[in-house]
Amino acid sequence: MTRNHATPHDRPSHIRRVVAIARRRRKSGPPPPLPLGARLADGVAAAVGSWRFILIQSALLVAWIIGNAVVGGGAWDPFPFILLNLMLSFQAAYTAPIIMMSQNRLSDVDRERALADYQVNLRAEAEIALLHEKVDLMRERELLELTALLRETLTRLQTLEDREKSA
Repeated sequence: MTRNHATPHDRPSHIRRVVAIARRRRKSGPPPPLPLGARLADGVAAAVGSWRFILIQSALLVAWIIGNAVVGGGAWDPFPFILLNLMLSFQAAYTAPIIMMSQNRLSDVDRERALADYQVNLRAEAEIALLHEKVDLMRERELLELTALLRETLTRLQTLEDREKSA
């Protein structure tokens, strides 16, 4: 009942690669500060994606429409509200790419976190495999000891039987 016990070099190569990446990441220190563009994109995405922005913009749109409807024919932006449409189009044209930049950066951050979680899981898996090997080795030793004790007991019983037969 002998087993081949895995050495660190017998581990799959992806585990060794992930452990090496984790060691490099630990040594590299904290990430560098975000560039100005990334900070601005995050700020715009946070502002535009809030209830406060939605409520303020809705209030401004209602005020714009009511203001133009009350003034009537001499309004600065009469009924089809072409100027309002133009402003909202500009807003959408600029905020959409900025929000996408922020989402792409956050996606990269999430990917890095997922990789770190994967690395932790692989290391835990390797540790658990080592613990299983140790437990298996201990069981194997116990079985060998019990087998030796059983053989010794059987030998003693056999000698006692032989003495009884000869006496």
